[in-house]
Amino acid sequence: MKFVILLGFVSLFADMTYEGARSITGPYLALLGASAAAVGFVAGLGELLGYALRILSGYLSDRTGRYWFFTLIGYFVNLLVVPLLALAGNWQLAAVLIVSERIGKAIRSPSRDAMLSHATSAMGRGWGFGIHEAMDQIGAMAGPLVVAVVLFMQGQQGYGASFAILAIPAVLALATLLTARFLYPNPQDLEVKRITLERQGLTRIYWLYVAAVALIAAGYADFPLIAYHLQKTSVAPAAWIPIFYAVAMGVDAIAALVFGRLFDKYGIPILIAGALISALFAPLAFSLSFGLAMAGMVLWGIGMGAQESVLRAAIAELVPANRRGSAYGIFNTSYGVAWFLGSALMGVLYDHSLVYLVVFSILMQLASVPFLFLVRRELKVAPAQSDQ
Repeated sequence: MKFVILLGFVSLFADMTYEGARSITGPYLALLGASAAAVGFVAGLGELLGYALRILSGYLSDRTGRYWFFTLIGYFVNLLVVPLLALAGNWQLAAVLIVSERIGKAIRSPSRDAMLSHATSAMGRGWGFGIHEAMDQIGAMAGPLVVAVVLFMQGQQGYGASFAILAIPAVLALATLLTARFLYPNPQDLEVKRITLERQGLTRIYWLYVAAVALIAAGYADFPLIAYHLQKTSVAPAAWIPIFYAVAMGVDAIAALVFGRLFDKYGIPILIAGALISALFAPLAFSLSFGLAMAGMVLWGIGMGAQESVLRAAIAELVPANRRGSAYGIFNTSYGVAWFLGSALMGVLYDHSLVYLVVFSILMQLASVPFLFLVRRELKVAPAQSDQ
């Protein structure tokens, strides 16, 4: 629990830093002279690299066994480039720093999740990853609020000050991370050893699970598209749109804890229930009613809480310990690429028909359910085989 809480505080402070920055990078690039096309390209490239490179970093962390090395390097890159944005004199340099922040996250995520999987084995992986995600989302809410206060007080002159003040949570995150490294140099020793069916490499169950997760991600609209809809249709005043996001992040934190605890008790059926619940967000979030849209964001937050906690927790049950870095890398890359492609397609569908967008979102998420049932069935068969 102490190790999970320490990494939870690392994520809390880290999310304050880069989520606070990400809430204003679009307007900041525009202020420095970037076009709308350039802003879109930089954001898309950052997200694509931030997920695609996780396959490589996960593989290397497994191959070398140096999980702390990749975690430390990734967090230092991820966080230290944010305050440097205050010194960017042109949008091209700012763009390089923004993309570098995403690359840093790609370097550290698989190895950090692999270490978390060891520590959560005794306390329940769903509960452990749920606590981590809840603390993560507290930071994701706090960072943009800090930036909003600075901009409210200083106006457009406050962009530099906003990035500079984010150096404080960045330093706190790195100090907490170094403390965790000192106290727990070998997180693999925290794992409870169980007699289970030994799985060599990444099995059929794992790939079925990755397919299910990719379908869920493909059907999950990114918030900028929802925000675009809310503003274009005047469903919500502009000042309310950040509040919609804050509500979703708060629900995300609570859902992560609830789904995490339920996953430890019931397993894969909780994932199926989460997919069925979150599949209903699209017709509500893309409605023309303020109340229904807010209800849609609550369901969207529930889905995110389940995805960011339980989906990660389940990986540790499907692969051997020495392959978890690679498994998390492939999982994160598949999730990110599917999310990117699905969001891009939904943007195109939005221009043609809201009905097409909603139907696509629902069908993609529901298509994951048969794969999750197959995972559940094969997990039931595996222990029976090991007993024989």
